[in-house]
Amino acid sequence: MTVHFLLGGARSGKSSYAEQLALACKAQSQSKQLHYIATAVAFDDEMRRRIELHQERRGTQWHNHEEPTELVSLIEKFSVQDVVLIDCFTLWMNNIIYNNGDTATTEMIDAQVKQLVLALSRSPATYYCVSNEVGLGIVPLGEVTRLYVDHAGWMNQAIAKVADTVTFMAAGLPLAMKGGPVEEFPHD
Repeated sequence: MTVHFLLGGARSGKSSYAEQLALACKAQSQSKQLHYIATAVAFDDEMRRRIELHQERRGTQWHNHEEPTELVSLIEKFSVQDVVLIDCFTLWMNNIIYNNGDTATTEMIDAQVKQLVLALSRSPATYYCVSNEVGLGIVPLGEVTRLYVDHAGWMNQAIAKVADTVTFMAAGLPLAMKGGPVEEFPHD
């Protein structure tokens, strides 16, 4: 098991950098299979277009999995031959909270995150995991929004704890926070 965790703000370059890292990992072993787990849900036309652009950018070499909530059962299916990019954990958490509505509780979210972290730590695959760092700004008003921001931060901490490398992205530039040095790739 190898977990590479990439986090940063919106449009920080984390997804494209994670894709480049996964492709470089695949290039080292032709027997590896590339998998892309997308957690986004196309709630409107703008989000549908974003999803389409991400799919076009990736091309056909990826096995695509659209999975907004059931990450754990999918993670459990991968083998040592798989290179898996998960984009992204904060959308996954949003979907968990949204789907549970007013019944979403700290205990329920904590249980989901614990299952996710355990599945990642037990899987023999190589993972490139993307998440947003949502705690750098003003904490918004509203109980559900604070529930999301708090749990996104705690989730990121739990994943960083089991990750082999943690990279923070800002302005398209990687900053190594844990583990080895970052790789430089040409900018698009």
